[in-house]
Amino acid sequence: MQEAGPVNFMRTILILITIYYVFKLIARYVLPFFLKRFIHKMQDKAQQQQYKNQQQETNVNVGETSIDKKPNQQHQGNKSVGEYVDYEEID
Repeated sequence: MQEAGPVNFMRTILILITIYYVFKLIARYVLPFFLKRFIHKMQDKAQQQQYKNQQQETNVNVGETSIDKKPNQQHQGNKSVGEYVDYEEID
């Protein structure tokens, strides 16, 4: 078991300072590199999606109607909601 002494204390302080500066260097040089790669990939994906959308729009002829999605036919009203009461205005 090691005792707490000035040598061990100084070694711990030196290790903490070294870790701090290594992290600082990584944050300054390595993180921007990965961030640039990530941003570049996201820009490429956005451009590809935009290109696909433009290709789909150009496939439609002028004056022609295109339907992207067929609506669901499940919007039938409930006929047994209640009974109809005639409205009569009283003077």
